[in-house]
Amino acid sequence: MPLYKKKPPVVEATQWFRNGDHPMDQSTKVDTPDGPERVTEGAVVRFFNWLHIPGDRYCAECGNQMRKHGIIDGLNGEEELVHPGDYIVTHAKGYFYRRSQADFEAMYEELVTPETPNQMVT
Repeated sequence: MPLYKKKPPVVEATQWFRNGDHPMDQSTKVDTPDGPERVTEGAVVRFFNWLHIPGDRYCAECGNQMRKHGIIDGLNGEEELVHPGDYIVTHAKGYFYRRSQADFEAMYEELVTPETPNQMVT
């Protein structure tokens, strides 16, 4: 019996660590006289603000404080939690979804194109 393998799609993706990381977020820096640098909320990945979960609580899945997470509109229109290190994948139809770092790196490898000949795929 013949064997078949799935054809992998080529996707655009950005690894996310903090607000403003996604190139389509349109975040701008906010001057803060005291304290860490801040940015405005992103257009793709928004600030974490679930009322039933305090921002200083630690995430059971990744161990970071909840305030270091983000929110995107998921595939079904429901808000989806974005953990630091997750990848935000741009679907061909223009919407976004998240993949954990482990899942994304298991499913995809960086595509080396003639425009980027010196990049190494890890």
